[in-house]
Amino acid sequence: MTVEERDKAYNRYVESKVPKTKWFPSLFNAFWVGGVVCCIGQLISDTLIYAFPTMTQATATTWMLSALILIASFLTAIGVFDRIGAYAGAGTVVPITGFSNSITSPAMEFRCEGIIFGMCAKMFVVAGPVIVTGVAGSILVGIIYLFF
Repeated sequence: MTVEERDKAYNRYVESKVPKTKWFPSLFNAFWVGGVVCCIGQLISDTLIYAFPTMTQATATTWMLSALILIASFLTAIGVFDRIGAYAGAGTVVPITGFSNSITSPAMEFRCEGIIFGMCAKMFVVAGPVIVTGVAGSILVGIIYLFF
């Protein structure tokens, strides 16, 4: 058996074992769950502005984002967010709730190793590269903007 034949046989085997997903239900679930998350955020923001009339939109948005992060972290801690994520897929990843989950999950997983070497060190395992890329990209765009 040649290397090409072996690779083709392996690819056929892998394709037979990979679970088939239906794209339309997955897309629909991601859309409506992500929409519900965004509607909850808008509801929080509108409620804050209604309850505190002197609050600016920017301040209400900051509090709303903090509330969504807190809710997603709590749902991750009690194991509900993972079930929602398995059902909705990217619908929970796109809003800020997915970012909250990506920080909370490793922190919970490595808490048995202690606060410093467990939670603090492993908290940004998933989200760290995203943060670094965002900061580096914004610095690069800032430098380009400064000179051009």
